[in-house]
Amino acid sequence: MGLFDFTFSSIVCRNARHFNGKPAWYEAESDRTVSFKEVKELTDSLACGLRAQGISKGDRIGVLGKNSLEYFLLYGAAAALGAVMLPVNWRLSAGEICFNLNDGGAKIVFADGEFAETIAQIRTDLPSVSRVFSLAGAIAAGDFSALLLPAAEFRPEDISSDCGFVIIHTAAVAGRPRGALLTHANIVFSSLEFVRAMSLHAGDVNLNVLPLFHIGGLSVMASCFYAGAMSANMGKFDAEKASWLTAEKKASVLFDFAPILGSLLEQSRQNGADLSSLQKVVGLDSPETILAYQERTGGTFYAFFGQTETSCLATIGPYNDRPGSAGQPVFAGDVAVVDDADLPVGNGDTGEIVIRGPMVFKEYINLPEDTALTFRNAWHHTGDLGRFDQDGYLFYAGRKAEKELIKPGGENVYPAEVENIILLHPAVARTVVFGVPDPKWKEAIKAVCQLREGHELTVPELIAFVGEKIARYKKPQYVEFVSDMPLLANGQPDRPRIKKLYS
Repeated sequence: MGLFDFTFSSIVCRNARHFNGKPAWYEAESDRTVSFKEVKELTDSLACGLRAQGISKGDRIGVLGKNSLEYFLLYGAAAALGAVMLPVNWRLSAGEICFNLNDGGAKIVFADGEFAETIAQIRTDLPSVSRVFSLAGAIAAGDFSALLLPAAEFRPEDISSDCGFVIIHTAAVAGRPRGALLTHANIVFSSLEFVRAMSLHAGDVNLNVLPLFHIGGLSVMASCFYAGAMSANMGKFDAEKASWLTAEKKASVLFDFAPILGSLLEQSRQNGADLSSLQKVVGLDSPETILAYQERTGGTFYAFFGQTETSCLATIGPYNDRPGSAGQPVFAGDVAVVDDADLPVGNGDTGEIVIRGPMVFKEYINLPEDTALTFRNAWHHTGDLGRFDQDGYLFYAGRKAEKELIKPGGENVYPAEVENIILLHPAVARTVVFGVPDPKWKEAIKAVCQLREGHELTVPELIAFVGEKIARYKKPQYVEFVSDMPLLANGQPDRPRIKKLYS
C-alpha cells in the first residue's frame, strides 16, 4: 500500500489500534460481541484462509446471505487481499442470482443454509465458481470456520485507494442489471461524509438492519465502523425484535427506507420499548412518519439524495433545515443541475442532477458503452431530475423518461424489466408499468394491461406469473386491465398518456 493510499483495510487496521477492545459488532441472533481488535484478527485469519483457496487481488467473492458477522468479516478479508466483494440480493429469483454471479465473474461463493437449494439449482450454470462455502448455517459446502487460519505471518496485498472493493448490481434499466464497481476510495469518502453530516462518533450504536448487499446498508455500516461506533446487527428486519434491540443496546443510528421507521415506531407503541436513544436517522420516508419520529424521540432525521453509483450520497442534510429538500451537496463532490447540453441551469430551474468527485463509482463492469454514456462531458449523469433553491438545497423532481424507476421499499425496479416479463404471458398484448403512491411502501408498482382478443386473465394470476419469474418485490401490487390503450404513431403505448389516465 502506498504512502498516500487509504482503504477499507486501512480502517480495520487503524481501528484495531485506536479502539482496541471496544465493541465493534454485536450479533443479535447469537448474542455475540466482537471488538475492533478481534475484527482485525478475524479478518486477517479469514484472509489467510481465502488466500489458501487461491483468492488473490482482483478476484470476485460472491455472497448470498442475510446480514451476519461472517458477512461483515468477508468485507474486511476481501479488502486485505485486494479481492472484490460481489454481494447478491437474496430476494432475487434463481435466474437473476445466477446472472449477477456470472456477470461479476465470482470465483468462490458464500451462501447461507437458507439459500442452499437456490445455489444447488444454479450450480452447474456458474462456470467461474470453483467452490461454495457456508456463510452461516450448515450447507453441503466448505465450512466457513475452516477458512480461519493462523494469521501471525499474514501480510496484506499491496493495493491502492483506486482498486475495486465491491460490485453492486443496480436495477435492470432495459432488462439487464448493471454491476457498478465501487473502489476503496469511494467507500472511504462516503463514510467520511456520513460521519461529518450526522456527527457520528464512537459512542453511537448503529441498528444494522439494511442488507449488506444494499449500498445504504454497506455505507452506514462502514461509516459507523469508521467512527468507532458499534453495529447491533439483525439478520433480517423484524419490528418487534428491532424495538427491543434498540432499547437494550441504546441504538442511536438507523438507515431508514419506508416502512422500517414507521413499523418500528408502531411496534414500540404497542410493546413500550424505549426508542429515545434513536437520535440519528437517515433515509427516505413520508413527512408524517418523519414528524412522528421527531416528536417521539426528539431526534434528527437526515434527508438525502444519492444512488449506488455515487457511493450512496450526493446531498444530505437535516430534514428540518429545509423540509421537502434532499439537503445540500456533499463536501467531497461537485453536484450540479444541468440541461440536455450539460450546461448549468439557474436556481429554481429543473434539470438533470450530475456529480463529479471521489464518490463517483469506477465503471459498469462489462458495459463500456454504458459507462462512457454515463460519464459523458466529465460528469456522472444520474438520470434523475432536480432543482436547487437559492441556498443550495436540492429538491428532487423525478426521473428522466429513459430512466424511469420505481422504488418499492427502497428497492430499485425499472418498468422495462417488469414489462418484459408480463409480455411473456400469452394473454397479454400490451402493458405499461409505472410507480404509484402507496401508504406502506411509499411507492408501489402498477401494471396497465391490454389482453389479446379472446383471452382471459385475472389479477392474481398475472401477479403470480410475474412473481415466479423475477424477484417477488418486482411483481405489481396493482393491475388494471383495459380494453384499449392509447398508442403513439409508431404503434407503441403512449406512456405519458397512460400514466396520466391510470395513475
